[in-house]
Amino acid sequence: MAETDFPDDLRNAQTRLHQATSELAALCRTLPWSVEPLAGWEGQVHPHTGDVTGGREDSPGWTEQQKAAVDRLRAECLALSAAVATHPYWDTVEREKAVDTRMRLKSVTRPEAVPVVDVETAA
Repeated sequence: MAETDFPDDLRNAQTRLHQATSELAALCRTLPWSVEPLAGWEGQVHPHTGDVTGGREDSPGWTEQQKAAVDRLRAECLALSAAVATHPYWDTVEREKAVDTRMRLKSVTRPEAVPVVDVETAA
């Protein structure tokens, strides 16, 4: 089977799943470490070098907009995962070839081959 044998709606759903997962990860990297406001803690000073390791600054928590953006992206990822996993196309694939075919779908729709969506706009 050539990589173009995948139905367009399945390819589009998998492509968007890659994008949404990437957007969610990028968004989460920008957020405070705690969803709710919490006090931080001091790190430990290394006795020989004086380097401070561990510890955290206070977390202001997430704003309502940040919570909504995370919730929306998580829901989209869940819906897309279900759409890809339950697509009728998989009924046409031999059981022994299902994993290899699924991996091929992931490979041909990887983000390297797909335009990146601006996280600020998506959120």
